[in-house]
Amino acid sequence: MSGRALRILVVDDDPAMVGAITALVGTEGHQVITAYDGLTAVRRFREEAPDIVLLDLAMPGPDGFTVAGQMRAISPIPIVVVSGESSEEAKVKALGIGADDYLVKPFGRAELLARIAAVMRRVDRSTIGVGAGPLAFGSLSMEPNRHEVDVAGRLLTLTPTEYRLLEALVRANGDLVPHLLLARAGWPAEADPDLLWLKPHLARLRAKVAAHGGPRVAAVRGVGYRVEPES
Repeated sequence: MSGRALRILVVDDDPAMVGAITALVGTEGHQVITAYDGLTAVRRFREEAPDIVLLDLAMPGPDGFTVAGQMRAISPIPIVVVSGESSEEAKVKALGIGADDYLVKPFGRAELLARIAAVMRRVDRSTIGVGAGPLAFGSLSMEPNRHEVDVAGRLLTLTPTEYRLLEALVRANGDLVPHLLLARAGWPAEADPDLLWLKPHLARLRAKVAAHGGPRVAAVRGVGYRVEPES
């Protein structure tokens, strides 16, 4: 299969289908996040940062096509449409919006798991070596290939975890990074990192960057963190 436990967002307005998919992927140790309508799906996509989405097309509120488009505008996280609609038109439209695969109901356990594994292999291959170029925000610059950070030419000494947290914030370029997404960046080997770990690590990171006169690491209470330009 995919080789690691995944966080899977399952979006379907049929509780029985959600339960069936949950049971099928659960045999491989995957964790399921659920949504039964389009609005909840997009919100949970933002908040939970899943590894992959299994998305039905017909549901209350925004339909699956709209939801897929909104998700793709937010993140490149893979989307597999799981639908009873088998027409070529629906498949072409979904893939054109940004879905990574299209699975027609009904389906068996082996096919579902194989589709998930195939999509995740493509994602893993496509991200090897990507994003390794220099990063910058204000006076702060990062060299991922050398794992170095400097502020106005002065090297900044960070722990590996602090570096990963800062890189996630800088890559967001001032946009908010939700707590869960940031925790998963900081502790990539943990399937379910404790959000309580963030506060002390971010406090030390914030102090180090501030001591060098770099950008501000700002907390948005109850939501996440972002970097802000030097005043």
